[in-house]
Amino acid sequence: MENKPIARTLRLLSQLMELHNENPFKIKSVANAAFKIDKLPFAISSKPISEIDKIDGVGKSIAAKVVELLETGTIVELETLLSQTPPGIVEMLAIKGIGPKKIGIIWNDLHIESIGELYYACNENRLIEAKGFGLKTQEEIKKVIEFKMAASGKFLYAQAEPIVNDLHEKLSVWLTQIDHECLFAVAGEYRRLCEIIEEVVLVVGPETPDIIATELINLELGFVEASPNIFSTQLENGLNIKLFIVPKINFYLDYFRLTGSETHVDQVLALAGDHPFKNEEEIYAKAGLDFIAPELREGLNEVQLAKEHQLPILITDSDLKGSLHNHSDWSDGVHTLEEMALYCRDVLKLDYLGMCDHSKSAFYANGLNEQRVYAQHQQINELNQKLAPFKIFKGIESDILYDGSLDYSDDILKTFDFVVASVHTQLKMTEEKATERLLKAIENPYTTILGHPTGRLLLSRKGYEIDYKKVIDACAANGVVIEINANPLRLDLDWRWHRYALEKGVLLAINPDAHRKEGFLDMRYGVMVARKGGLTAEKCLNAFSLTEITDFFASKKP
Repeated sequence: MENKPIARTLRLLSQLMELHNENPFKIKSVANAAFKIDKLPFAISSKPISEIDKIDGVGKSIAAKVVELLETGTIVELETLLSQTPPGIVEMLAIKGIGPKKIGIIWNDLHIESIGELYYACNENRLIEAKGFGLKTQEEIKKVIEFKMAASGKFLYAQAEPIVNDLHEKLSVWLTQIDHECLFAVAGEYRRLCEIIEEVVLVVGPETPDIIATELINLELGFVEASPNIFSTQLENGLNIKLFIVPKINFYLDYFRLTGSETHVDQVLALAGDHPFKNEEEIYAKAGLDFIAPELREGLNEVQLAKEHQLPILITDSDLKGSLHNHSDWSDGVHTLEEMALYCRDVLKLDYLGMCDHSKSAFYANGLNEQRVYAQHQQINELNQKLAPFKIFKGIESDILYDGSLDYSDDILKTFDFVVASVHTQLKMTEEKATERLLKAIENPYTTILGHPTGRLLLSRKGYEIDYKKVIDACAANGVVIEINANPLRLDLDWRWHRYALEKGVLLAINPDAHRKEGFLDMRYGVMVARKGGLTAEKCLNAFSLTEITDFFASKKP
């Protein structure tokens, strides 16, 4: 074993010892030994065992650990500490800018156990509330995590969007200078509004393909020819790009091919034939189909629906009349209740706001106890008089406890206009137990909306396993709305289950889960995945008018 892995092992041991509040002198000696061993001009493993403790900075105690590591490949003390530490916390120790003491606060005070949860907490501005953290530290941690996520080659749509827009603009200008008749567009999973982007596909249809190909390689973007007329590069931020140069006469056919899933493309071209088209609309018309929006081209039942003229009229941003499930500075939000309301009314031109601060079990998020619930309701009453006809609905994000009950008594729950029931803790359970937990919460007569049903955090935390059909069927039976959490890290309920929910008559709500004014803008990401799932305005709760949603909430009261 070389010096560097020995040093890394000892460094990890010292970090875990500090995390678990062990003797500071022991921690310092292990950390110092790790540093010294890393800098040795010779291999420590080449030394006789009897001489290791003579090395500067090592000593007998550390020498024993080094010998144990060399002979067994591990250190028992290290394994013991690892067994007491969640894997996500160990992973956090590698993040620059936060040491074991701060990670201890993240773990013990904020109850965050993974990098994904930490990133989400940064987005919610929750870290700055913890001891020893400030806005600068929070932003630095966020950037490091984003870099780590990008290193996998996978990007959230929201992360890829500004990069793709910038690249598209630059290449458009460049292409126009060389060939002003050139056709150029973004295709692939990005055009289909997929929630995770692994590769951005660009399609170029020039009059002068040879010139474009030659000049493309000379650009500073690092394009290389992967195969004839197909060029690829990876941007500095890690985003993979593939660019196709196609004959201009075939541009729309190739644009179509490079957008839809393989199944969708095969189904449509089997009906339309394989020849040049003037635009994509002509392809679908030739196939005898209604035009299918790019986000629906996943090879599910969209071709059959297009054939029968049964495609849904997909929801748009402008269909939304209000925003539900949002947080203010009453719990872990940044802005005041009035600031959130005014932003909705004056900037977004919405008619209503649902305020759903965290409930009392979420003590890590400054959740509302019963007395604070009453005080917030008084403020909402005052603001509703002041801001009329705009309305703030009294909501709460009530924690679903381990047994499926909500964390307030019925006497408190009945004071809210609506209740979003969400799981935030104890995510590790079997599919059967997790499903039972949700079913009990859904059957609670005060539950109006099931919040982020699986608790997933894209690219960082897999949602807990549930029986989707049982959960959706229960929502249908109990008249419970299911949330599409529009935070681009969540997008939960997954769009692949929207169709089933809609078939069962379940209403969906596009909720931003905003913790600051700018968080309301995430609703557009919710609309994107809702469109992929086939959602219409008629089946979206917050596309209801103020009168309609007021009546709906009243009808849900037990």
